[in-house]
Amino acid sequence: MLKNSRRLWAAGSAALVSLLLSGRVDAGLVTDDWGSWGQVVAEGSLSFIDPSLQNGRLWLEGQMRWDDDWQHWYQGMARAALGYSISDRATVWLGYTFLPTQNVGKPYVAQQDVWPAFRYVLPTEIGTVTFRTMFETNFGKGNEPRYRPRQMIRYMRPFDFEPRLSLIAWDEVFVRVNSTPWGGQAGFDQNRAFLGGGWSFDPGFRVELGYMNQYIDTPNHQDQVMHNLVMGSLFVNF
Repeated sequence: MLKNSRRLWAAGSAALVSLLLSGRVDAGLVTDDWGSWGQVVAEGSLSFIDPSLQNGRLWLEGQMRWDDDWQHWYQGMARAALGYSISDRATVWLGYTFLPTQNVGKPYVAQQDVWPAFRYVLPTEIGTVTFRTMFETNFGKGNEPRYRPRQMIRYMRPFDFEPRLSLIAWDEVFVRVNSTPWGGQAGFDQNRAFLGGGWSFDPGFRVELGYMNQYIDTPNHQDQVMHNLVMGSLFVNF
């Protein structure tokens, strides 16, 4: 499964590199702005319900997003998922996401997603590497769903001088499998790249703060949008 995750991530990255080298991105208009994302993520075992559910997992997440140089709230996100720990490193998930969106000059859209996911955590001598593969089925306008796999690779390394402080970097690639009238043409969708730091108050709480670059290919593959984002996160483990 780890090999499959690495292959999917590599394929998504290769698609992005190919797109950039082809000159297709350079041919369009790139608009950029500044904004911020804030999120709270809670995850833990279902053993609080019953000890027999020790391997069951619960994932709850909420986000708020601003763009247009912090002038405009444009998106929220609520996510919930149930999972099962195959081992101390591997977890499978089944989840749902609600994504209300109000982009500038466009009508309100409430996208809903259902998805399976697989996560593998790999401790190494130089830090912890996490692979997460999700396969979203997006429901927006109309009845035709959009299928969108997304692959994340995340790196976290505590500093020797202060183990509670960590360097964090991750990248996530999204690809549209099919073309839909509301979701755009098949192909590369977007890339998110983050660099920042984390502080662990104790095993149950960690905050992260850093810069995220969100590069979005518009539905027609002609123009692009780049969000420069200050991203803050609170992670709660129970």
